[in-house]
Amino acid sequence: MIRPLALSLSFLLLAGCDGGAPAAEQPAAEAAPSNTASAPPPAPAPLAEIVRVRLETAAGPIILALDGRHAPVTTANFLAYVDQHRFDGTSFYRAAPTPGAPGSGFIQGGIHRNYRRMLAPIAHEPTSKTGLRHTAGAISMARAEPGTAAGEFFITASAIPSMDADSGDPGFAAFGRVTEGLDVVRKIMAAPTIPNAGRGPMKGQMIAEPVRIVSAKRVQ
Repeated sequence: MIRPLALSLSFLLLAGCDGGAPAAEQPAAEAAPSNTASAPPPAPAPLAEIVRVRLETAAGPIILALDGRHAPVTTANFLAYVDQHRFDGTSFYRAAPTPGAPGSGFIQGGIHRNYRRMLAPIAHEPTSKTGLRHTAGAISMARAEPGTAAGEFFITASAIPSMDADSGDPGFAAFGRVTEGLDVVRKIMAAPTIPNAGRGPMKGQMIAEPVRIVSAKRVQ
């Protein structure tokens, strides 16, 4: 299975079993939103059991239902990026298909290589603890080692149970699902990629024209 890797200060990439894990490389200093990491963050809103977020992308909207009850740490982290507008102007930059299974795989997006958008990494919430699963349309955090997830995430276009935790693998931290816009996820999955771009399990999976995340906002 191809697996999602997240931003790592040491360029650490996980070995993929389905084509590469949701990973992240070392962030670089890029243009930051108005609330930088050095600015005092706004007071967080109370965390509801289910929080809906709308990702407005250049390929169309994606509506997410985040599970604050079962994955409170991961949900609160994602909402901090949303509320501080740190995802606005970022992109989906990776399309990782599952070999031999057309239409299967995941897309990865977020703060890719931007230290100034990055908040502190969070504790890992495995699916064995939350009870959530990487079904079709699941949103989950990209990471290198458990406990390094920050501002990169992925959305599955199909069920990928090998990303769930088991006795020998901490898996990835699913924390919600797509309620509208799975067709947009699959459209991004089908975007052309650059054959020799990316490193490790990400090689050949970098989208030629990354799909812009125009804005990320809570749905009232």
